[in-house]
Amino acid sequence: MKKSLLIGSNGYLGRHLANFLEAEGFENHNYDIHPEAVQGITLYKPLDITRRERFETLDSEVDFIFMFAGLTGTADGFDRFEEFISVNEIGLLNLLTWMRKTACKARIVFPSTRLVYKGRKNYALKEDDPKETKTIYAVNKMAAENILAMYRNAFDIEFTIFRICVPYGNLFDDAYSYGTLGFFVEKAKKGEDITLFGDGSIRRTFTHVEDISRLIMESVQIDGTRNGVFNIGGEDLSLLEAATLVAEKYGVAVKHVGWPEMALMLESDDTVFDGSRLNSLVSYENRFSVKKWLSAQG
Repeated sequence: MKKSLLIGSNGYLGRHLANFLEAEGFENHNYDIHPEAVQGITLYKPLDITRRERFETLDSEVDFIFMFAGLTGTADGFDRFEEFISVNEIGLLNLLTWMRKTACKARIVFPSTRLVYKGRKNYALKEDDPKETKTIYAVNKMAAENILAMYRNAFDIEFTIFRICVPYGNLFDDAYSYGTLGFFVEKAKKGEDITLFGDGSIRRTFTHVEDISRLIMESVQIDGTRNGVFNIGGEDLSLLEAATLVAEKYGVAVKHVGWPEMALMLESDDTVFDGSRLNSLVSYENRFSVKKWLSAQG
């Protein structure tokens, strides 16, 4: 039986991954700064990753550490930069320091973001394509990726990084931590028209949270994913195409509005993922499309 720790297991991605790890038969221990019970998930324990001494209670005899704790946001980071750096970078360094001291041989599994890429029109981004960080959060993620590579080189601590574009769906409730589809659906369910900045031509890769969780769970058990960085693929849609699918489902309209100045400065071009690097190692087909997911919604 594989043993794992999942840090950040009460977050959007974390609680879904925890559910699938448990179903797969992992001996998984869940940690979060807010350790409330979530349906279908057991063994919650509190952990503040900004406090280095709090790691001393963890079991170092595990196979994987899923480091999914973190703060997300766009413009928020400019006002809360100390908090973002403390959680997103120092929290990871605290984990790595504990691993060094305990000689923990676990592989760290870490989620990164589309926001590390320089967007590009009509192009599927590969893992080695140019990077651009327009927000504190993106800087945090890029720093974390570099920190993991550095500790692999200096201390032989292994990792696997998954870059995720736009996740959607929820197996537990109707809350959506991530924007885009969640924002569209919440508006449409209230009978409100969906507002879309600009012409909506910007394209993204959309991936259902169940497909993300299953793919991560399967991928980390393959030796070929050790110390690699991988895009998680999905469905290529423009924001207008995604909004139109939601609008048609709920009988509302899509209205185009001007870009707010800050949002326009922070927005990237198309971020569509080429997932072929991971697909060459893992035989997995996504179970969901946006249209299929919407057909099951109330």
